[in-house]
Amino acid sequence: MSAIERIENEIVEEFEMFDDWTDKYQYIIELGQKLGPLEDQYKDADHRIKGCQSSVWLHAYQKDGLVLFEADSDSTFVKGEIALLIRVLSGRSPSEIIATELSFLDKIGLRQHIAITRANGLASMIKQMKLYAVGLQANPVN
Repeated sequence: MSAIERIENEIVEEFEMFDDWTDKYQYIIELGQKLGPLEDQYKDADHRIKGCQSSVWLHAYQKDGLVLFEADSDSTFVKGEIALLIRVLSGRSPSEIIATELSFLDKIGLRQHIAITRANGLASMIKQMKLYAVGLQANPVN
C-alpha cells in the first residue's frame, strides 16, 4: 500500500465516525480552520485557481524532489477541501501526484454532497495540483 493510499484510508476512517453529512460538513470546515496561513505574496492572480466560485490560492514548490503545497481560501469549507487534498498530495513526488485517483473523495461522499459549483471548484483544485506536479516533474527545482 502506498503512502497516499494509507492517508486516503485514514481520511475515510475519520469520516466513518460521523453519522450524517452535516457532521462531515462541519468536520471539513474545522479542517479548513486548522490549515496554516498562506503568505500574502501568493494571494495574487497567478496563484488563484480558476474555476472556483470562492477565491482559492495555491502555491506549490519542490524540496528534495517532493512537491509541497500551501493554500488558502475565503471560504472555510473550500479551505477544508484543499486541506484534505494537501494532506494527501503534499510531500509526494510529482509522479505520485499525477498518478493518484483520489478515490477517498467518493468514499467519504464529498462529491455527492456538494453543489455542482463546488464540485467544479474541487475538480479545478485537483487539476491545478496535478498541473503543478507535471511542471515540477518537467523542470525539477531543489
